[in-house]
Amino acid sequence: MVVLATKLYVEGEARERAVDSLSSLVDNAVGDLQVSWTVGVRDDGFPSVTVEGADAVAARNVLREEWGAITPDFEAGETYVGTLESWNDDGFVLDAGRRIRVPADGIGLGPGTPEQIRTRFGIVQHVPLRFVYGEPPRLADAERDRLFEWTRGSGRLNINSATRAEVRATINRAGHAEDIVTVERLGLLEQSVVCREGTDPPGLLASVGQYLPSELLCVVP
Repeated sequence: MVVLATKLYVEGEARERAVDSLSSLVDNAVGDLQVSWTVGVRDDGFPSVTVEGADAVAARNVLREEWGAITPDFEAGETYVGTLESWNDDGFVLDAGRRIRVPADGIGLGPGTPEQIRTRFGIVQHVPLRFVYGEPPRLADAERDRLFEWTRGSGRLNINSATRAEVRATINRAGHAEDIVTVERLGLLEQSVVCREGTDPPGLLASVGQYLPSELLCVVP
């Protein structure tokens, strides 16, 4: 079994759609291997994938590589994935199966309070983030590089509480299909809309925000 490092925190029909979406993504990832699998959701919201068959080991490795995995144990100096649970002046709190506090000086994304950094880099709640476990933990260098790269592009709109298909449908409904490059999947329910050159991310937020019961944050270059 692999516990994926992405969370299901929506309810009702939205939860059913999210589970269906995850099932399709798992099928895309391991469907060509000789395995059978089932998707479940733990009480803490992390999805689990039980895999059986001749290629089970390979399939589990594919899923860990694509999503990151929630593990019961941590080793100092190793990189893991946790979802952004909360933040305050002391730092970020990640959910990696247990609470991991990344202190403010371990974020490593430049000046400002954790809240200001979160807003500037468009880090919506529940987004998966890579961290290095230690005393204290810190954001991984690869994660910092990814977030800095976001600020060098043409702008982004980051969204939680919606699948990639739902975000794409909303962009189309709002008439902005030609204003974006793509929708990148950050987690199962966290997406990043990459704007075309000349598209105003705050304007895009104002236009599509009315259709989504989500947190939306802009990344403005």
